Amino acid sequence: MTHISKIKDKARKAAYVVRKPAHAKGLDEAANRTLLGQLALYPDAQIISAYMPIRTEVSPLAAMTILHSQGKQICVPVIQGADTALLFQEWTPDSEMVAGPFGASVPAEGMMLHPDVLITPLLSFDKKCYRLGYGGGFYDRSFEQLIALKRVIGIGFAYSAQEIRKVPRDHHDHQLDAIVTETGVTSR
Repeated sequence: MTHISKIKDKARKAAYVVRKPAHAKGLDEAANRTLLGQLALYPDAQIISAYMPIRTEVSPLAAMTILHSQGKQICVPVIQGADTALLFQEWTPDSEMVAGPFGASVPAEGMMLHPDVLITPLLSFDKKCYRLGYGGGFYDRSFEQLIALKRVIGIGFAYSAQEIRKVPRDHHDHQLDAIVTETGVTSR
């Protein structure tokens, strides 16, 4: 295990401890309002990827439902295997959901899409819009693959309590365009 891997593992453990009480405060509604306000800045974005929340992640489901009602195509990530990029499968509020890897639900069926905006969960973030994820590298590989196809806006979605001074990172960590929380937006 490399030095940076050890630092990231320690930071992940600390982040879980911080996120749990933030999740218990019922801040998701305010976070979703902020998220919808941020997404309004990208009117040409027609395909939005969010995620099915697990554990103590802030839930984007309210925003996903509203965006769908506005005619946007919504998709969620589907893990294909270790060391691979994510696929993004179409989701609607009526989608039949089945169990996917790591406890996240995925649609039983639906087209695979290439999102214009990719909303990511995270464990912690900093003012430079770097995110600390779970360590699988799925989102970093996905950004690399999608950016080769088209312009993609990256937005981290979190509780404000998850902000740290500096996210430990290395060369492959993708810098997001913004971080959205219940209290506002951090942009780079």
